[in-house]
Amino acid sequence: MSETPTTAAPNPARRHFIDRGDVLGAGGMWLAKWSLCLVAIAAGAWVVWAALGQLWVVVLPVLMAIVVSTVLWPPTRAMTSRGLPPAAAAGITLVGFVAVLSGIIALIIPSVVDQAPELANKASAGLRQVQEWLKGPPVNLRDDQIDSAVQAIITKLQSSAQSIATGVFSGVSATASMLIALFLVLVLTFFFVKDGPRFLPWLHGVSGGRAGRHFEAVAVRVWDTLGGFIRTQALVSFVDAFFIGLGLVILGVPLAPVLAMLTFLGGFIPIVGAFVAGALAVLVALVAKGWTTALIVLIIVLAVQQLEGNVLQPVLQSRSMNLHAAIVLLAVTAGSSLFGIVGAFLAVPVAACGAVVIRYIGEQVDRKLDEQGDDADGAPPGVSEPRTDDAEPPAPAAGSPEVGSPAADAVLPDRV
Repeated sequence: MSETPTTAAPNPARRHFIDRGDVLGAGGMWLAKWSLCLVAIAAGAWVVWAALGQLWVVVLPVLMAIVVSTVLWPPTRAMTSRGLPPAAAAGITLVGFVAVLSGIIALIIPSVVDQAPELANKASAGLRQVQEWLKGPPVNLRDDQIDSAVQAIITKLQSSAQSIATGVFSGVSATASMLIALFLVLVLTFFFVKDGPRFLPWLHGVSGGRAGRHFEAVAVRVWDTLGGFIRTQALVSFVDAFFIGLGLVILGVPLAPVLAMLTFLGGFIPIVGAFVAGALAVLVALVAKGWTTALIVLIIVLAVQQLEGNVLQPVLQSRSMNLHAAIVLLAVTAGSSLFGIVGAFLAVPVAACGAVVIRYIGEQVDRKLDEQGDDADGAPPGVSEPRTDDAEPPAPAAGSPEVGSPAADAVLPDRV
């Protein structure tokens, strides 16, 4: 008994175009649809950006408080797990954090006050040496040329006296605003650390079951990424500050503790911060100790930064951020150009959180495609999707082939 050959079921997803115009029309509709979507997304992003610009005085303390909360949350969680009330645990952690910062500042300020006059005198001597060098070959400048250049600088400063005075008053106002923002950051940090575990259930309840599941998953990943970035950068910055500060102390460079602290803080601005802190350390060594000491400091800084860039950061940051170095550099450049030092500090965490959101969206898209592929692979040939309504399918007309038979496949065209 010979087997009856079976024909493959028609693929409803396959399109049959009549001529070239249909192909171009379908491509044009696809391009127009996605162009409209991109325009709508850009308009929405512009509105959000404008709103953030108007509310930046509120948004900035919130962002800084979230960053600080990632540092203070682990000790607070450890205390609450041992039975301490959340308010008491958050208060103890915050007070300890402020005490540590105050102690560091109290240790640094006396050394700055003691060594600043000596450093200023050596800087003046260095400037005189530069003048003597400019007078000799190969530059061979005359005294009147140097004096005219200095006088031009003084005249420019005097003509800008009004602008400088205005800047001083605006600086006083900016200092008052900074103190208010700092107080607001501390208060918000206390509430974030104390009531943080209540946020996700509240967000899930407000946004609903389907959207809340996605919001909760993204929020958890963003929090883990942000906390991992802060802890990783703190460890890398500590290693940089320790070895560079140790080298400065051994060489007897003035303001070594201050330079070490600046190196630690600069480490939170990847690539750019380490470069600026290292350049400042070399400059101070040059003014205070001369070319030989400055060259040794430069070698120490380069060696430590190579250790950081080739060993520490690839091992630690690959697990916390998973960002390419080019993206990090572009993010720091854009953040510093838009919002200054604060923007440079927040640029990489914001870029890392944005990358988390994009990866999550990609995972959800891949999951949908896999589910559709599994459904298509599990359906038997010639069987359509089950009907979801209760209506009976219409009976075939007299003389027409039954649906699903080889004859029907030959008569009925694929649907577009």
